[in-house]
Amino acid sequence: MAIDKAISAVNSGATVSTSADYSSHVLRGLPSIDKLLDHPAWGDDGALPRSVKVASCRAVVQAIRTQVLAEELDALPSLDRLVADAVARARAAASPKLRRVVNGTGVVLHTNLGRAPLAESALAAISEIAGGYTNLEMDLVTGKRDSRHSRLSQGFGRIIGCEDVVVANNCAAAVFLALSAVAGDGAEVVVSRGELVEIGGSFRMPEIMQASGSTLREVGATNRTHLRDYAQALDAGARVVMKVHRSNFAQIGFTSEVSIEELGALCEERGALLLHDLGMGVLDQGPGIARREGGQPESVRRSLDAGAHVVLFSGDKLLGGPQAGILAGDRAVLTRIARHPVMRLVRPGKLCLLALEATLRAWELDPGGGLVPVAQMLARDPEALRAAAEDLLAQLPEGITGRVIPTHSTPGGGSLPGSTIPSFGVALAMPGATADTLAAKLRSHEPSVVARIESDSVVVDMRTLLDGDTAVLVAALKRGSESGGRL
Repeated sequence: MAIDKAISAVNSGATVSTSADYSSHVLRGLPSIDKLLDHPAWGDDGALPRSVKVASCRAVVQAIRTQVLAEELDALPSLDRLVADAVARARAAASPKLRRVVNGTGVVLHTNLGRAPLAESALAAISEIAGGYTNLEMDLVTGKRDSRHSRLSQGFGRIIGCEDVVVANNCAAAVFLALSAVAGDGAEVVVSRGELVEIGGSFRMPEIMQASGSTLREVGATNRTHLRDYAQALDAGARVVMKVHRSNFAQIGFTSEVSIEELGALCEERGALLLHDLGMGVLDQGPGIARREGGQPESVRRSLDAGAHVVLFSGDKLLGGPQAGILAGDRAVLTRIARHPVMRLVRPGKLCLLALEATLRAWELDPGGGLVPVAQMLARDPEALRAAAEDLLAQLPEGITGRVIPTHSTPGGGSLPGSTIPSFGVALAMPGATADTLAAKLRSHEPSVVARIESDSVVVDMRTLLDGDTAVLVAALKRGSESGGRL
């Protein structure tokens, strides 16, 4: 070992008078980068680019150098150990950063986990078509350029009765696009104070409106807004009304809001434009959960029937498709929106449009949502979930304890604030380890398993487990129990 040589040099009378000289003797024993790269431990793994291997070897050598200079290391690791560390670093660096995750949280539309899982037909469409060229913007009959939105208009028209559709890459972009096109010259847009929401990532509706060039005209109070408030704003010169779905919170108590039907009638009478940022994306009746207590189900069709010129909603919420911001409604207004320069900035690509078209087809084939994973999860019977939880309990590996518990799932994704669905889950524990440790072990598995912690237990809600996820969870628990308290 290099440190032994340094000690021998000292004992033989060589000049090693300072700690710097001492470290220098140790560092001379570090192998070259080429020697590390030539080690057989790398095998013939063609999945690791040479640049990644080189960077990993340099990182390992630099880490050792830093420890030696800080006098934290008395001897160099073996060559085999150095190469093993470099290989591990290289594989971690080259591995995909977006990974499959098992969702055991009970939050169906979990924003941090990518919201809606795609339907099998959407995955098939991407697999079959995206690997080659496609008629994204070409009319194959005439051979001329066509709109990338046109192929969705018929499908949406059949389901919700709209004249046309334009698609942006998310719902916030759709709002920004619409406001830029219809009020970007500084026109006043009337919004209830109770609907000036802040969405995920601290993006606020007033800020999006300001960035679009429109002028916000707040009406009503935080908790109560009346039809006369909108009427007064329109009489004072405003020409656009926007109703906003309160995506992340609910108002209770002494509250009042104006229905979309009342706003539709008012805007028709005053000749104003009505936009409805619905957000959650229920096309027609949708899942039974998509109802306000004591009220009618909120849906895109209802808003269009009520007189909204454009309804804006997300593709990856209750629709169960890819991330997208969908604008559906009046053809003349949407043509104006589609021609605005901002459209070029927020237009979706072929992968989104392929998945969206396939998701629409799935809803047409089964209006109950039986072909759409999100709808399936929301509709799962609690007793079936109890049986699934009992089955999981019977498969727990040695070293893991569990019990079946009643719990509540939630739609999530800023779709139906305050709504919960009765469910069942399994509360897991590992003797000698905290709930945080067990949860971390599950997340470190491949595929990763994400659960929630309640009352010092890791709770897996059965509602959000997809086919095959139980086997992954059991494997993750077995690996976790075998590793004991180590991560």
